[in-house]
Amino acid sequence: MIISFLNQKGGVGKTTLAVNTAARLARSGHKVLLIDADPQQTAAQWASLRETTPFVVASLPRPKMARDAMAMAADYSHTIIDGPARGKDIAHSMVIASDLVVVPIEPGGPSLWAAAETIEAVNNGRALKEQLEAVFLVSRKNANTVIGREAKAYAADVGIQILRSEVQSRVAFAEALTAGKTIFEWAARSEAAKDIDKLVKELLRYGEHENIRGHEKARQAADA
Repeated sequence: MIISFLNQKGGVGKTTLAVNTAARLARSGHKVLLIDADPQQTAAQWASLRETTPFVVASLPRPKMARDAMAMAADYSHTIIDGPARGKDIAHSMVIASDLVVVPIEPGGPSLWAAAETIEAVNNGRALKEQLEAVFLVSRKNANTVIGREAKAYAADVGIQILRSEVQSRVAFAEALTAGKTIFEWAARSEAAKDIDKLVKELLRYGEHENIRGHEKARQAADA
């Protein structure tokens, strides 16, 4: 399964989510590839802090990366793509490559507005890949913050589900990333690790319940 974390707004935790989702899958024995498609290359920089990584990290920060991403993903059980905050062409290509697009949003405001561009890319991608899935993930949530009516109304309006899993804003995530660690290496029993564990279990259910293997039509579109 190819999972992309994508929102055209920065600061919603895409790299943290991508790195730790890949780590959680690798801990379960899966062969995992993390593709850094963000020109800022934060995930690649994280990997450079380590002698070895629990999963393979590759850099692919360019438009029309879909065909290369799908070809690379063929050798892995799961591929995670970390997307850019800006870059419409890269975002479009990521969507074409993906089976599941996860759109991290904060409980309200700017991240929702920026998500509109991602949803447009998803809708365009579905014309090429009918079984493409997309979900919202509430990320960087402060404790006791309730998902606002605005977020729920927007999700209902665009027809995209909000995951039950939520990832709260926790210092441990920033500490781990800065140290070149996964959250499971840094604080395996922390609430942050539990957040990722719940998220990955929910994401995997999409793989179990949907036939989301790559379609030839999408592969042909990768060169478009």
